[in-house]
Amino acid sequence: MATVHLRIGDLVWGKLGRYPPWPGKIVSPPKDLKKPRGKKCFFVKFFGTEDHAWIKVEQLKPYHPHKEEMIKINKGKRFQQAVDAVEEFLKKGKGKDQSTESKGRKAPAKPMKIIEEDDEDPFKGGSSDKELTDSDPEPSSAQRLVAGTVSGFKWESSPVKDDPHFHHFLLSQSEKPASSIEPISKRLKIIEEDTGSTSIQAADSTALNGSITPTDKRIGFLGLGLMGSGVVSNLLKMGHVVTVWNRTAEKCDLFIQEGARLGRTPAEVVSMCDITFSCVSDPKAARDLVLGPSGVLQGIRPGKCYVEMSTIDPETVAELSQVITSRGGRFLEAPVSGSQQLSNEGMLVILAAGDRSVYEDCSSCFQAMGKTSFFLGEVGNAARMMLILNMVQGSYMATIAEGLTLAQATGQSQQTFLDILCQGQMASSFVDQKCQNILQGNFKPDYYLKHIQKDLRLAISMGDSVNHPTPMAAAANEVYKRAKALDQSDNDMSAVYRAYIH
Repeated sequence: MATVHLRIGDLVWGKLGRYPPWPGKIVSPPKDLKKPRGKKCFFVKFFGTEDHAWIKVEQLKPYHPHKEEMIKINKGKRFQQAVDAVEEFLKKGKGKDQSTESKGRKAPAKPMKIIEEDDEDPFKGGSSDKELTDSDPEPSSAQRLVAGTVSGFKWESSPVKDDPHFHHFLLSQSEKPASSIEPISKRLKIIEEDTGSTSIQAADSTALNGSITPTDKRIGFLGLGLMGSGVVSNLLKMGHVVTVWNRTAEKCDLFIQEGARLGRTPAEVVSMCDITFSCVSDPKAARDLVLGPSGVLQGIRPGKCYVEMSTIDPETVAELSQVITSRGGRFLEAPVSGSQQLSNEGMLVILAAGDRSVYEDCSSCFQAMGKTSFFLGEVGNAARMMLILNMVQGSYMATIAEGLTLAQATGQSQQTFLDILCQGQMASSFVDQKCQNILQGNFKPDYYLKHIQKDLRLAISMGDSVNHPTPMAAAANEVYKRAKALDQSDNDMSAVYRAYIH
């Protein structure tokens, strides 16, 4: 691959994970932001969004030589707005450049050193690059970039999501959960398994299929919490017509600005839409949403589809299915495996069961919000599978916290424990991210502790119903209960660590 020299101030196309290449500018990172370990990368500000990210150098292309190529393979209003923002930036920069040249003040920029794990931090010290900011014009980017040898430049094929040290470096200038740039287009691939389950897997296909073709059905969404917010954002980005409702109405405002419609009650949303999704906190909230005043049931008519995405027990799912179908409605359960970050990135795993035709009608929605979806048969199967997955995850998180505190109690370095763990068979982005957050004292919720404890409780109850022992989950559940008693309910599940140090 041809070598392309990049530096702070250059305009580039940056590719992050499964997202399409997006226009951005290489900028100086915040002083308190750690760079990814062992990666050659640049800190990029993306046009048309509030997102920044560390992008590996092999995932960057110069802007001008590849502009026509990128415009051909990427479509959509947001993408065009981002390109327009680049052109406006260049126009303003040219005007400032002419003014600067007339005063004789122009100074050449120094090339930025590519970050290596063993390098001194290039963002400290006396480099003139340190003076560059997000607002600085880029008068000479076109000349510098065109001058580079770019023929034969190809994207690195390995997905960023597999890098345990990389994916969680996506930033947002706002304090709100970051809605990442428009997800890469996906296509369906149906796989029949020996078990009789079916999966719809999202495969990268921007060049093949352009973009996801959104269903022409009207979509409703009830519940804009950690998971629901990311799902709705991605549905809108992919062109779906979405009507939203949330118990706290203020949470709807951001999505209304993004093009969503507002429903005054759950019943109104269901009556206005063909397919209505819901994603709430627990079985009681799910029941109240359907059976309560101005609830879902009041808006159900023959043919209306209701998709329950909450992680709840199979008995509640069966009850909701029965009341929906008794009114002529069609029912699908579709809980999701993931976190706030994965929801924002459109990388959830969807577990579905119930009406197969509803599952198929939801295909473009599932592609927008997730990387894979599985159809597991009759109602209740998805709830059972979801509780088992979260039981394992919650137990594992408690065990990791126990290991970190035992390391500290026996005089071992917690960071070294993590480094060793991440080099072995248990290495994963989950382990790395949760442990790093613990060591940094960062318990901002990505998946609420109170919710993983609820899932453990429901899984234990499910085990009891079939006379199956769950001693590991029961032990983990007690640790989470102690963490809740320490006022950690609304923190991330990794705050279970605090149950061991108090």
